[in-house]
Amino acid sequence: MSSEAIKHRTDNRRLTPLHRGVYRLGETETRLTRLMAAVLAAGPTAALSHHAAAELHGFGPERKGPIDVTVTKGHARKRAGLRIHRARTLDRQLIHGIPATTPARTLLDLAATLPQRDLHRAIEEAQVQRKLDPSSLAEAVDQARGHRGAGALRAAAMTSTHEPALTRSEAERVLLDLIRRAELPPPRTNQRIGRWEVDALWPDHRLVVEVDGFAYHATREAFERDRRKQAELTAAGYRVNRITWLQLSREREWVAAKLSGALSAAS
Repeated sequence: MSSEAIKHRTDNRRLTPLHRGVYRLGETETRLTRLMAAVLAAGPTAALSHHAAAELHGFGPERKGPIDVTVTKGHARKRAGLRIHRARTLDRQLIHGIPATTPARTLLDLAATLPQRDLHRAIEEAQVQRKLDPSSLAEAVDQARGHRGAGALRAAAMTSTHEPALTRSEAERVLLDLIRRAELPPPRTNQRIGRWEVDALWPDHRLVVEVDGFAYHATREAFERDRRKQAELTAAGYRVNRITWLQLSREREWVAAKLSGALSAAS
């Protein structure tokens, strides 16, 4: 389009300027509109990063102020409303069609500025949402040498992955093997009770066992969800016993005794 054609469309509000050379077509605008506009304004090698990428991935809150964008080539000019970072290489992916740094790279960038408590919370939320697993976090730590956030990410990763990294299927297998060795009655696994799915259920005993991993249950949202779930199951007449992945991996005799006692009390 010529400059005259663009001016005509902005005058009649068919186009709305967001950044130099970047326009919104039509009236509808969402937060994603602003995030995509920021990437387009920064150039072809740009990707959302830092807080903006964490927001887009869903493990960081929406923040007011400049939008973080990282570029790998060229000289990106300062743009109002943007905070532009530069990197030699960048791991990125498309989220809702918007280029953004990967979850692991995003956390590495955040590690350079976030307080340790907030970084730990972001890692946990990324794990809860299955955006990050222990192996990808470990890989990010290994590749972080020389990065400003390397030390902070390494420290946060150590505290976030101090428990065994059992998947749900692995935890179920370990639990069933423990029950078999203890000669306890086998439960039904992954059963629905109302709107909730439970890990193990003994319907005749009205007993439910939930296996909790710290990384998947430590955020405020997960805490509130677990409390609602337990309250509704209790109200429906079920007894709920919780076992941590750490106990399941390292305290199996204690877990067996706990389950045996719970089943005997319901007989």
